[in-house]
Amino acid sequence: MKRLLWWLIAGTKGGVNRARVIKAMHDRPYNANQLSEVLGLDYKTIKHHLKVLSDNGMITSVGGGYGTMYFLSSVMEGNYALFEEIWEKIGNKLK
Repeated sequence: MKRLLWWLIAGTKGGVNRARVIKAMHDRPYNANQLSEVLGLDYKTIKHHLKVLSDNGMITSVGGGYGTMYFLSSVMEGNYALFEEIWEKIGNKLK
């Protein structure tokens, strides 16, 4: 899990935005449009990051279409402290 989080956050170009999505969803679930508004990112950009996070087991979704709600997966919830540790080490350098 540690390697996967390092790759998703620090090892790829969109890592900062993926970290922002994870941090936002730690507080509550969102749909893609809500995330777009909260994070100030384009809807298509959010959809891309949601797909990457979903494909890697970091988030899950409920529902379909426009109203699909996204949640942190139980695996991500269980490793959130690890995510925070990684983000503390690299977050300020990547902004």
